[in-house]
Amino acid sequence: MTEAILARARAGDGEAFRELVGPHRRELQAHCYRILGSVQDAEDVLQEALLAAWRSIGRFDGRSLRAWLYRIATNHCLNYLRGQKRRPQPPEREWSGDPWWLEPYPGDLDELTPGPEARYDARESIALSFVAGLQHLPPQQRAVLVLRDVLGFSAAETADMLGTTATAVNSALVRARAALPPDRPAHEVPMPKSPAEAAVVDRFVSAFQRFDLPELVSLLTDDARLTMPPEPAEHRGPGTIARFLLELHQGQELRFLPTRANGQPAMVLYIPDPRAPIWRFCGLIVFTLRGERVQGLTRFAGQASLTRFGFPRTLPRGFDA
Repeated sequence: MTEAILARARAGDGEAFRELVGPHRRELQAHCYRILGSVQDAEDVLQEALLAAWRSIGRFDGRSLRAWLYRIATNHCLNYLRGQKRRPQPPEREWSGDPWWLEPYPGDLDELTPGPEARYDARESIALSFVAGLQHLPPQQRAVLVLRDVLGFSAAETADMLGTTATAVNSALVRARAALPPDRPAHEVPMPKSPAEAAVVDRFVSAFQRFDLPELVSLLTDDARLTMPPEPAEHRGPGTIARFLLELHQGQELRFLPTRANGQPAMVLYIPDPRAPIWRFCGLIVFTLRGERVQGLTRFAGQASLTRFGFPRTLPRGFDA
């Protein structure tokens, strides 16, 4: 950030303001996504936060633009959650799976540069299981954990952002850490985009397309879990999951196109339309791997998620990826 650009922004130059915040936009969006669990909500709240930043740029003290933007974005996320704008969960549905509002985040996240006190790297901080776990924390604990353990802000900096004390921040952090599932050892997860990662997914997709029940079962860990937000149900165990998937698509020809979501391998599933010579979108499947097997499958059926990933709703039957 140069003083000249900041001076222009303070004088009302919109292009100068965009030049200031542009390098931070992607990581700010990911920050809002972690707290809210929804890409759409994150984008809406970030737009409001950046508008607030634009209106108050004249009061920015010039010290740390990044911290100032994170303070504004975090507080807009908390206001969103406190305002109960989110549609309430229907009380008659027992919720056992991932949060119903959970959405996949397109691609990887390479822009994050955590501070020295961070406990998570960029890959871990955007993982679907981590984001889903955050949604079960109270909003203030959620924000504290992300600011401290993901972004590496100090207790004093976090307290300043949230308008509280360092003591309150440390107390909230202890409770948030205790409520989250323990971290998995790094050696249990194949490196992103590595041949080992690709091999596991390719074997699973091949077995799925061949409706090979024994092979599918062998590729799932004993504690494997399948969820399908916004549906409340979940399926656990390799046999249960494999049979459910094969029964769901019995007799169908399946087409998969590879992508990435939340820094994890993912596949877009298409099935043939019986009334037209096209393939129709049927779901986006995000894989959570452990070693050479699949520990988690999260299937999203929403068309909005598909659009963000750049895939069409239909493909011609002669399409060849």
